[in-house]
Amino acid sequence: MLAPVWKRNDKKANWLILGFSAVVFIAMMILGRVHLKVNLGFDPHLFAKANAIINTTVAVLLIAALIAVKIKNYKLHRNLMLSALTLSIIFFISYICHHLFAGETRFGDINHDGLISEAEKAAAGSKRILYYILLGTHIPLAGLALPFILYAAYNGLIGAYKRHRRLVRITWPLWFYVAVSGVLVYWMISPFY
Repeated sequence: MLAPVWKRNDKKANWLILGFSAVVFIAMMILGRVHLKVNLGFDPHLFAKANAIINTTVAVLLIAALIAVKIKNYKLHRNLMLSALTLSIIFFISYICHHLFAGETRFGDINHDGLISEAEKAAAGSKRILYYILLGTHIPLAGLALPFILYAAYNGLIGAYKRHRRLVRITWPLWFYVAVSGVLVYWMISPFY
């Protein structure tokens, strides 16, 4: 096992983790209501493409980190997980930018009028249901997973490996699902940008 990287301070960690998670949750709630009409000089949907690339990379890093810990290469595991966390922070910033500057896109909105006609619903077919099932699980699980991911990272960095292992048994599959489903959501909605 690795020596702890951080000194244990559960009280401060609790405040930081819960505070950061609350800020992220509030930001996500506000994003649906705010759209800045600014000419960025490029298509703001590039942020969504960047998000899909980031999510794909995070998913690969999560698998690589799982393999690293299974072969007891703890330093590589830590570095891969910290990379995944860093990319997730970059993802969050890019996600905010996408929603602020691109606004809302509705699945099946072929003519981009913000409304889904019966003809557009029919054209989207059962893919629309699959999309909303994916989106409906992706968003709440992303919000739910965040504090657990941060607690797992904290416990790993302070050397509380027993608690870390207990948390990651649930957290790792959630995080992996959120990363992969995020890519699938992008892949399905991108034709309507």
